Amino acid sequence: MSNGNEHRAQMLRDLYAAYIDRRKDIVGAMLTEDFTFSSPQDDYIDRASYFERCWPNEPALKGFNIEFLSIEGDEGVVRYRAEMTNGRAFRNMESFRFAGDRIASVDVYFGRNTS
Repeated sequence: MSNGNEHRAQMLRDLYAAYIDRRKDIVGAMLTEDFTFSSPQDDYIDRASYFERCWPNEPALKGFNIEFLSIEGDEGVVRYRAEMTNGRAFRNMESFRFAGDRIASVDVYFGRNTS
């Protein structure tokens, strides 16, 4: 990976770590003001809606195991296995778009339960 790609790859690793640590402040600094989020449950929601809907009040996840991470230009893809606090796990893929040193959008593709 080129130096810019390495920086963006580390940013994505830090994003998942901040989610587990419930560090909304860290994630907020990574996102553009016009950030958008899409998933099978949320269609193209804005930054404020993302934080309202996607940040749990109680921690349901205890970890992410990043299985695949690739950066190409202004885009990135991550496949991970997420472990929940109840012992279950699931696998998802997320597609990212960058604007400079920040994340401009993410599209989540739900996988299947793995436990």
